[in-house]
Amino acid sequence: MQKPKKRSEMAVWSPDDYAREIDRVFADFTKRLDSSFAHPFESNWLAPRWRAFEFPDTRRAFADLIDSGTEYRVRAEVPGIPKEKLNITVTPKDIKIEGEAETAIDEKNEGFVHRERTYSKVKRSIAFPEEVIPEKADATVTNGLLEVKIPKKTPTETKTHKIQVK
Repeated sequence: MQKPKKRSEMAVWSPDDYAREIDRVFADFTKRLDSSFAHPFESNWLAPRWRAFEFPDTRRAFADLIDSGTEYRVRAEVPGIPKEKLNITVTPKDIKIEGEAETAIDEKNEGFVHRERTYSKVKRSIAFPEEVIPEKADATVTNGLLEVKIPKKTPTETKTHKIQVK
C-alpha cells in the first residue's frame, strides 16, 4: 500500500494551471446557474429546475470510424469507464455508445491531504455510410479505448489508382 504524500511532496501548480482551473470552475458555475432556472416562455416558468444539483453533463466521446473494406471499426475514448458499465447498441445504420462510472475511493486510508471523486459519463452516436450486420459486432476495451468491429453487409473493394503530380 502506498503512503500518502506529505504536503512538501505535492506537485507545484504553475500560473497556467491555476488559470485553467479558475476558467473551468466559472464556466461550470455559470452553466449550472443558467440551467437552474426556467425561462419565461416555457411552461411553468416560475418553478426552478433543480438541475444545478445533478452530475456534470455527458461528454461526447472522441471517436474514429475506419473502413477496412469488409468491416467498419469504431474506436472511441471511454476513460475510466469499465466494460461492465458500457452500453453499446448497433443497428444496420448506426452505433450508439453510452457509459458512466463513478470512482469510489477506499475510505480506510485516512491520511490523505487532498482527495477528489470522479464521475464520467460518455455518449456518442455514429452513422455508418453503408449497412452493417449488427449481430456479428465484436467489442473490446483496452486502456480506456473502446474498439468495435462491425462487418459490412456488402463488402466494398478499395481500388487504388496512382496519380502523377505535375
